[in-house]
Amino acid sequence: MLGALLWGQAPAPAPKPSPAADPVVFEAGGKKMTRSEFDALMRNLPENLRQQLGGDSPESRRRLAEQLGEIMSYSAEARRLHVEEKPSVKVQLFLQQESTLASLLYQHLAEASKPGEAQLKAWYDAHQNEFETATARHILVRFQGSRVPLREGRKDLAPEEAQARAEALRQRILKGEDFAAVARAESDDAGSGNNGGDLGSFGRGRMIPEFENAVFTMPVGEVSQPIRTQFGYHLIQVQKRGAKPFEEVRADIEKRLASENADKAMRAVKEQGRVFLDESYFGKPQLAAPAAPAPAAKPAKPQP
Repeated sequence: MLGALLWGQAPAPAPKPSPAADPVVFEAGGKKMTRSEFDALMRNLPENLRQQLGGDSPESRRRLAEQLGEIMSYSAEARRLHVEEKPSVKVQLFLQQESTLASLLYQHLAEASKPGEAQLKAWYDAHQNEFETATARHILVRFQGSRVPLREGRKDLAPEEAQARAEALRQRILKGEDFAAVARAESDDAGSGNNGGDLGSFGRGRMIPEFENAVFTMPVGEVSQPIRTQFGYHLIQVQKRGAKPFEEVRADIEKRLASENADKAMRAVKEQGRVFLDESYFGKPQLAAPAAPAPAAKPAKPQP
């Protein structure tokens, strides 16, 4: 049966079920598969393929069987024509097998090096700043050159004029005016201004650096001094600040550390691997060209 070709025979196989209990349910390209063998195939599918099929249901089993049947029919015809014996095909099969095994090694190392609970918690404690969140609102006063559209009836202010106007709005709030009311009436960010300047809750990396630095350093509840960004001057009020709880980010940390551990293990395999190249045939190694300077990073999309 095909199952023996796919998974090999167990050292001490259990008694085979009777054909009535384990009937042949699939046949293609001259190979057969029983119900238990197809079940095993489904259980051992890569996770991404399992998700594409939609889990283990009669519909997903049929989709896989139809696709597999087509592939196996083609491969059976290729064998009949001895396509695999062509030198160019042998090279291609060799390269594909080596590449696939290298990829599977990485997956194996990632699974084998999953961090324990203590390591996950220690990493979270050492990197809590990465999981900080803030709830904030702001008022924007744009200036000339800003990408924020000029509101109808507003003057296109020079930077110094925009700064002075932002400071005047700040003084109004400090004297008792409601922040949300001022934002609705005065903010040049129409989107958040209509909601009283509300930006909702967000984490690090969501805002441009000047704005983010203010949000995650200023005292909660205070109204900031005018903060200049490429969009204009902002008055910011942080309403709440905290960090995502460990359980909420545990899976992401586990995936990240498992990947880092696998990368480290792969580097060790590469360093320990004995690759011999005869320089009389391959030539001497060429010096690596200097790396080109990295392009300037684009600013994160703000939510002014």
